[in-house]
Amino acid sequence: MAQAPKKIVVEHSDYFDVNQVEIPDAVLLTGNVRVNHDGVVLTCNKAYYFQNENYIKAFGNVQLVQGDTLFLNSKYAEYNGNVKKAFATGSAVMSSPDATLATDTINFDRNTQEVFYNSPGTIVNKDNTLKSKSGKYYVAEKKFQFLTAVTITNPKYVIKTNHLDYFSNSGHSYLLGPSTITSKANYIYTEKGFYDTKKNLAHFLNKSYIRYDDRVIKGDSLYYDRNREFASATRNVKITDSINRGIVKGNYAEIYKNQDSMFVTKRAVAVNFVENDSVYIHGKRLMVTGKEGNRIIRAFNNVRFYKTDMSGKCDSIHSSSKTALTKLIGNPILWNGENQITGDIMHLIGNNNTKALDSLKVLNNTFLVSKDTLGTGYNQVKGQNLFGKFEEGKLHDVDIIKNTEVIYYMRNDAKKLIGINKNVSSKINIIFDKKTIETITFFKQVDGDIYPEKDLPENARKLRGLIWRGDERIKSKDDIFPPEENEDNAKIAKATKTEEEKKNVPMKIRKETLNYDKKKGKSK
Repeated sequence: MAQAPKKIVVEHSDYFDVNQVEIPDAVLLTGNVRVNHDGVVLTCNKAYYFQNENYIKAFGNVQLVQGDTLFLNSKYAEYNGNVKKAFATGSAVMSSPDATLATDTINFDRNTQEVFYNSPGTIVNKDNTLKSKSGKYYVAEKKFQFLTAVTITNPKYVIKTNHLDYFSNSGHSYLLGPSTITSKANYIYTEKGFYDTKKNLAHFLNKSYIRYDDRVIKGDSLYYDRNREFASATRNVKITDSINRGIVKGNYAEIYKNQDSMFVTKRAVAVNFVENDSVYIHGKRLMVTGKEGNRIIRAFNNVRFYKTDMSGKCDSIHSSSKTALTKLIGNPILWNGENQITGDIMHLIGNNNTKALDSLKVLNNTFLVSKDTLGTGYNQVKGQNLFGKFEEGKLHDVDIIKNTEVIYYMRNDAKKLIGINKNVSSKINIIFDKKTIETITFFKQVDGDIYPEKDLPENARKLRGLIWRGDERIKSKDDIFPPEENEDNAKIAKATKTEEEKKNVPMKIRKETLNYDKKKGKSK
């Protein structure tokens, strides 16, 4: 059997009156009115108490109090004891230990412990001010929910969204649907985000990005620490540098804004746009440091790079925008068209103004090799150093100096082999046309001759140190990734698809994210 509703109890009133003409079936309470209903206390200046309906109308300095969790102040209120519902209007203010809501009309349902309003409201919570057209407050969870335009204003930033769940005691905010966070430092967009307004920590999913003055950071999952201006991005990471016209991609990145540094790994690639061409640099790890105009790109471990007519490999790369100098460090190899170039030290030098490739320097043990176009032999040039010049991004001519040796298959216009030139000279100049050798000039020839093919045995057709590595040549931008990284990427793509399928699942913030500042804050 259902329990009968408890009656409203009048605890105090200066005056009691019954006026059947003015208010039939009601008791008029005047002066210091205080009534109690099942733990809720209502005070006001004047009230109409309808005993039969278990209903009260309150006027002037109205306050409804539920324990120490909720205070509702207004000019006018009504309370129904049978259904345990109240509404307050006229400069209505709801106060809880963590926040204050001010709006025109506030409804309170004691059964569900929910407060809701449909008139423009302002919520103040320590450093945050929230404004919305409507909203709901869950008393037990201390949670505000807004399903219409809402703005959070903080001294450091402004959040705008159409769906926000905000926990007033913890300061945790969940943003659902298109949302923006604007500050002096940056602009953030997300369609599914978490923001800890007390710790200034955030986690963003779904089409999220962080935009600084000169960079945009995108990723399937973004972590952000505003206090340290630190961001990390996971899966399908893309960092666009608007000033230096470059893009860095990978599946994990860390960005330290205040230190002007960035670290990218897991299928990391830097793409730089120069003279209508793109240069792709890959390494297991990429680091970009320094301000605009003095930016350095470093790539480590099994570095591979590609541009339309040139590609290469080395152990690591150091590229400076200030000096326009790119150093290929550790076992460098360069493919220019069909030509393979190796040496101990290799530098690509750019034009300081245009940043376009200007020259190439190869020092110690220089070797330039290409396959003979029709036969099985190799055109080889060996010397101590090589100096090359670029024209319109293409290697146009090279000088190879000191102790130069050459083996060159000479063919006439009909491509018939005339003979094999084998000689030693002090310097060799080569001019390229369409990536192949057009002319070759020898200076101060010391020794050598042009041999008919039959007169030069196979073992004399190779210079000491020749290693042909044509099968390693990087022929496209996709070749810059070794097979194992392609396999890893396939796994990441599968994980991304799974995440896509979970788009509508409520966001769960990992404990690692919430404790990130404790875990990493000390070490960075």
